[in-house]
Amino acid sequence: MHMQTAIITGATQGIGKAIAERFLKEGLSIAFCARNEEKVADLSLRWKTTYPNAQIYGFVADLSKTEEVNNFAKKCLIVFTKIDILVNNTGTYLPGLIAHEPDGLLTKMIETNLFSAYNLTRAILPTLLKQKTGHIFNMCSIASLRAYPNGGAYSISKYALMGFSENLREELKDKGIKVTAICPGATYTPSWEGSGVSPDRIMEANDIATMVWSASQLSPGANVETIILRPQLGDL
Repeated sequence: MHMQTAIITGATQGIGKAIAERFLKEGLSIAFCARNEEKVADLSLRWKTTYPNAQIYGFVADLSKTEEVNNFAKKCLIVFTKIDILVNNTGTYLPGLIAHEPDGLLTKMIETNLFSAYNLTRAILPTLLKQKTGHIFNMCSIASLRAYPNGGAYSISKYALMGFSENLREELKDKGIKVTAICPGATYTPSWEGSGVSPDRIMEANDIATMVWSASQLSPGANVETIILRPQLGDL
């Protein structure tokens, strides 16, 4: 029996880590990446101990760089002959006002939040098209849906990622490949530590992982195009 496989980017903390751990608990094998070599090594060892039946491959990669994206994709396609799920989770957040944010910020946001997903998807797509099956999740944001104070370059990049997701969905819907955009509101991850915001006020990373897992389990004839999650008390 084929053990399902997933590729998850930015998987050593926050939402990406929660998704990876949910997949492992459900019996999937995973290939993941992050920029921090120590975190990749530590998590690989911990997960291999906790989930001895899973194949777990951790790679160090900065997906804002096209060459590193392609190298990561090649490694994934070597260790897995079939890819069931791709989670484009790599991203970074820096607030700013368009009129005042530093030069180069938009380039950085686009390279990290959009090009990482665009380039990795393009590298994996030939395999998915040959399989005629697969599910791509793109980690968008409520910032992909409407403007908000200090959104700036970050929000622009997330709007672009939503456009990528919607075009990809249109392109692949008759190819047997599903595409889902995930749009979370405030979620308690390391970026919120020290902010003074109570963890009880915002969502847990596991909430997003639960929705991703559920969306991945539908019949071949059903696709969740967009997942929007907000804290119960609304956006901050």
